[in-house]
Amino acid sequence: MVLNIALLGYGKMGQAIEDEATARGHRVVARIRSCDKWDLNGADVVIEFTQPDAAVGNLRRLAELKTPVVCGTTGWFDALPSVAETFAHASNRLVYASNFSLGVQLALRANEELARLMAPYRDQYTPSIEEVHHTAKKDAPSGTAISFAEGLLTHFTALNGWSLDGQEPGALPVYARREDPVPGTHTVRYESDIDRIELVHTAHNRRGFALGAVLAAERIHDLEPGAHHFSKLLFS
Repeated sequence: MVLNIALLGYGKMGQAIEDEATARGHRVVARIRSCDKWDLNGADVVIEFTQPDAAVGNLRRLAELKTPVVCGTTGWFDALPSVAETFAHASNRLVYASNFSLGVQLALRANEELARLMAPYRDQYTPSIEEVHHTAKKDAPSGTAISFAEGLLTHFTALNGWSLDGQEPGALPVYARREDPVPGTHTVRYESDIDRIELVHTAHNRRGFALGAVLAAERIHDLEPGAHHFSKLLFS
């Protein structure tokens, strides 16, 4: 099925999504750069990659327009319960994720399993997470790093949540670095006196994120109204 896709946010990520969508036979019918004037031009689905401070308002507005939405913006998930309620009430569909890369989603699953295996040895190994992104990324730590942290903390329940750059004693340290032109590298590390275990995902470019967003757009109409994590389309 050929989709008519509207892109809300047309920076480097939006352009990468257009390339992937076109390569898969879809049409980009709207490229929206301004949050003030929207013309979806009859789109079947909207793919939203904007900024954390704009995402919640964008999503609530899109929910009422009845066009399904794929959202790749991070830094707004504190508002997810209310946004999900808005989509359910509007009988609309939202697919969201901290990262739309298939490789990242597989790494997140591997992270949970590794944390389960490491948990009995928590006295020997100290866990930490590091993420590196380009300098244009606004939120720190990245939403993906937080997802890795949440998967780890499920099994390391003695830790008091996570903290940016290890600022809070007793919490899982999550370090954020900004270096150009890095698309994104995430490392989960377990350190002991005698060795180190690491799970690393390194993005070579934006194609993985773009492809995942387009895959979500292709399957979003199969979902029930409401908000759904991208992993539901991959692993259910």
